[in-house]
Amino acid sequence: MTRTPTPTTIEENGTTEENRLRLESQICFSLYAASRAFNGAYRVILKELGLTYPQYLVMLVLWEQGELPVKKLGEHMRLDSGTLSPLLKRLEAAGLVRRERSARDERSVEVGLTEEGVALRERALQVPRRIAAATGFDLDEIRELRERLDRLTTILDEAALGETPGCD
Repeated sequence: MTRTPTPTTIEENGTTEENRLRLESQICFSLYAASRAFNGAYRVILKELGLTYPQYLVMLVLWEQGELPVKKLGEHMRLDSGTLSPLLKRLEAAGLVRRERSARDERSVEVGLTEEGVALRERALQVPRRIAAATGFDLDEIRELRERLDRLTTILDEAALGETPGCD
């Protein structure tokens, strides 16, 4: 059996190089665990609306933007059409959205809300308040966390494109 090497380098903040490889030291794991916990909280709240979390995100975009081509909807949600199409089919079967070929471009499919989908927005207004209450954070803490996560996403997106964040 291979023995784990003993940490030898102590960094300025008192952690060892070896401790940086511990699961609880990984920001990616903290984000993953928080995401799973959020999904669980949303699952309970959204069950009352008859929506899954991804379906709720689709509805949020449509309530905000109105009718959109599937491609644009996917861009807003950061999803490809292969992932988005099954969601849209289920929302259509539930009577919340309609999908139609674009009159301008037959290759494009437009997604819009039905009357029932528009009406569901009123019931969904309580979701953000209930999620905020579940976090125990005040509104300023939630805003600050969202801003930091948005900044992190931008930095990681730029890094994925080969750009160096913060450099001109």
